[in-house]
Amino acid sequence: MVSSGPHDDEPELDLDAINGLLAEWAARSASESDALIERFEAMGYEVRGKSTEEIAAVLRRAPTRAARGG
Repeated sequence: MVSSGPHDDEPELDLDAINGLLAEWAARSASESDALIERFEAMGYEVRGKSTEEIAAVLRRAPTRAARGG
């Protein structure tokens, strides 16, 4: 039996919530990892020098620059 979720009629609400949680987790991880900061920068996310909260806000949006090879 498949259980129903709170937003079965609006799955984009679940997706938004999950994306928010992932952004927060990634921001906390990035605050402890120079390599992860470099990876996000390479993906086009401007996160260098930002606080954990600022990084999470950046990661909730599309990258602002084109990704660079690497």
